[in-house]
Amino acid sequence: MSCRCGGMAAYTRRYSGQSLCGPCFASSIEKKAARTLSRYGMARRGETVAVAVSGGKDSLALLQVMSRLSSSRGFGIRAVTIDEGIPGYRDEALDIASRFCRDMGVRLDVLSYSGLFGTTLEEALDTEGRQTSCAICGTLRRRALDIAAREAGADALATGHNLDDVLQTFLINVISGDTGRIGWMDPGARPDPPRRIKPFCEIYEEEIVFYALTTGIPFQTEPCPHMGEGVRTEVREFLNSLEGRHAGMKNAMYGSVLRLAGMARGADTREGAVCPGCGFRCTGGTCSVCGMLGQLGNANIPTRPGIGR
Repeated sequence: MSCRCGGMAAYTRRYSGQSLCGPCFASSIEKKAARTLSRYGMARRGETVAVAVSGGKDSLALLQVMSRLSSSRGFGIRAVTIDEGIPGYRDEALDIASRFCRDMGVRLDVLSYSGLFGTTLEEALDTEGRQTSCAICGTLRRRALDIAAREAGADALATGHNLDDVLQTFLINVISGDTGRIGWMDPGARPDPPRRIKPFCEIYEEEIVFYALTTGIPFQTEPCPHMGEGVRTEVREFLNSLEGRHAGMKNAMYGSVLRLAGMARGADTREGAVCPGCGFRCTGGTCSVCGMLGQLGNANIPTRPGIGR
């Protein structure tokens, strides 16, 4: 099978029937990310974008794509990463991310849970037995990335969430009854700085994997030791099973997510507030981070962490 350029095809998109060689495939991913940036006004000329990197395929692929787009689109980039304190696993990831950023000529800032919140993820899990590791880590990681982006002086925070991640999160919100979060899934729904942007939100996960492989990006292949503890793995397998039988199903579902997110955002009448514990915006009396740290109740975990407002 041949690519449109006449070369040997290396990848075929089942949902479109398009076959591409390695270089043409890589170019198509970068062009698709560029269109997403433009469509949703994610990165603007003169801005600084903090790219969240973890050492995995999605984040390092995103850093490479954003680096290649930055000069032509007139925005600057910084890389930020978070050390959750997962023994063995995070050490390898930090080393991979550090070396890749150095090779790319991009500054990398590293913040840690212990430095920000007075605890590592493992210490928090030893204290709190009611919540899953993903619930605790996700809450703290989002806040840590916000802080890292603010300290970097960034206008936007780019994460490597791909199409599969978006669909999984949508279904998890529906399953858990947390439908209020659906409005936040609109790619242009978070105007408060630093804006959270997802340049890969319309690209399949397997395409990100192939992009990383075909462009020679080194990435961590060891999965997080806590990966299988939440429902996300089951949701991922369910969606992949459907896509395997019905090519293009994920794209169709994404269109529905966008429409529902737009309607949910318009119907959301909750007023934003400022958390009295940390100064960050929230939708209730206390933000989820301060609430979680309070629930942990460990003397080594401050309920009012000394973080920037």
